[in-house]
Amino acid sequence: MGSILLVIHLMTAIFLVVLILMQRSGGGALNGLGGGSGANSFLSARGTGNLLTRLTAILATVFFITSIALSIYYKGAERQSSSVAESVPVSQSAPAVPSVPTVPLEK
Repeated sequence: MGSILLVIHLMTAIFLVVLILMQRSGGGALNGLGGGSGANSFLSARGTGNLLTRLTAILATVFFITSIALSIYYKGAERQSSSVAESVPVSQSAPAVPSVPTVPLEK
């Protein structure tokens, strides 16, 4: 469940960034990417502007909903998970340390 929600969240974020960059702005953004007037006339059309604005609002809403859902999901998952240190079996005896043979030095 969490991984599906995370994928939807990431895809929504990517599409949201693309839609925001496609919109016409005072700074230009990506509306002049084609270099010709074809790109400007396409993105400056009133219907396309309204469509991009509506899609941006819808994706922003989906982004906020998935953000809240992920935070709720991982908050609930945090209570159920245990520490990694708790899952390691504890042995009662100390581990055996191999002895290193000593070699006498010749004089």
